[in-house]
Amino acid sequence: MNVVSFVFQDWSANTRNSKGRLLGILFRLANYGLDNPVIRLLLLPYRLLYRLLVEWTLGVELPYNTVVGPGLRIYHGQALVVHKNVQIGRNCVLRQSTTIGNAGAGSTCPVIGNNVNIGANVCIIGPVHIGDNVVIGAGSVVTKSIPMGCTVVGNPARMLRRHPAPTDLASSLTTML
Repeated sequence: MNVVSFVFQDWSANTRNSKGRLLGILFRLANYGLDNPVIRLLLLPYRLLYRLLVEWTLGVELPYNTVVGPGLRIYHGQALVVHKNVQIGRNCVLRQSTTIGNAGAGSTCPVIGNNVNIGANVCIIGPVHIGDNVVIGAGSVVTKSIPMGCTVVGNPARMLRRHPAPTDLASSLTTML
């Protein structure tokens, strides 16, 4: 993937969200070329500027070396804290005042699947796995893994409902006909 495609991979996901677009571009540019020592060295001054601008000025702690899939959406990015070892899948939504990280020294970080929608003021802490197509309601505290296709809410987070898998939906429509 060329540098322009890489840097703008979150652009269309943040339609009508200028702050999300700005954060996406700044993050992806800082994230570019981590596996290439020459590019890593060339981008070192920018990465320092990224930390100053994004973390200290905008209040969004999204380390440049975090693994994040394409299509990241950031709404109201204030007070967003993501640990550098967190893994985030494709097409995920992060909102303000959200913390995603480990439970302390020596603990592993969460792994978040694809198409996960994380509400405002959510804490996801510890060695948890969030499955694909999950919705986490505002104010939830997640300390246990969540299977795919669920909506969870509360403190501690509990399953509110389970969404049918695409294959389940197709088979139930076929059965009804």
